[in-house]
Amino acid sequence: MTDDEFPPLHFAGPDGVPTGFAVELARAVCERLTVTCTVQARRFDTLLDALADKQGDVVAAAVPLTPGLRARFLATRPYFRWPARFIARKDRNLPAPSATALAGRNVGIVEGSAHEAYLKAFFPNATRKTFTDLSAAQSALKRGEVEYLFADGLSLALWLNGQEAEGCCTYSGGDYLENRYFGEGIGFVTRTEDAALARALDDALQRVWDDGKYAELYLRFFPISPF
Repeated sequence: MTDDEFPPLHFAGPDGVPTGFAVELARAVCERLTVTCTVQARRFDTLLDALADKQGDVVAAAVPLTPGLRARFLATRPYFRWPARFIARKDRNLPAPSATALAGRNVGIVEGSAHEAYLKAFFPNATRKTFTDLSAAQSALKRGEVEYLFADGLSLALWLNGQEAEGCCTYSGGDYLENRYFGEGIGFVTRTEDAALARALDDALQRVWDDGKYAELYLRFFPISPF
């Protein structure tokens, strides 16, 4: 089971059939397990209850791996994590982010986000400029009102590759993956009584990684890598 409104991880294709990185990875895993799998699209907020009610066997969607989730269900190892990234205007030739390099520099951030908390903790001398949402922060960076923007790498990848950015900006520095701030990522979710299925999914995920299918799917759905 998946949701069809969260590209590029899961969305409805031109023919209405669910696709996306998580969905196609699930199909690849089914092939490695030599089982026939049917993908059902459901409203995102109903997925876990539907799994508990045995309306499906696996959830392949962007459901965060949290202690609360693990208390109710089993999950595979993460197959995607939410990286945090800095982006900057291409024409500014700014240094790669570090605690020293960002001292006194303006950094756009979404107010109240995990990214703001991380910036406060590890880049304390940066000058934070908060915005109510990511779109406002992106617009400010594009106009040159801030020097950097620190936010979710996947959302930034979609913006950088879209028309709205107009090629203004690019990633600066590497990715940040601290679980304490940005979570464990996402994995395939099963019921607690289906431990054998969870183990089989983990094994198939490893095979998909080893034979290069993971990389193939990743490059198909992420033209600008968030990592």
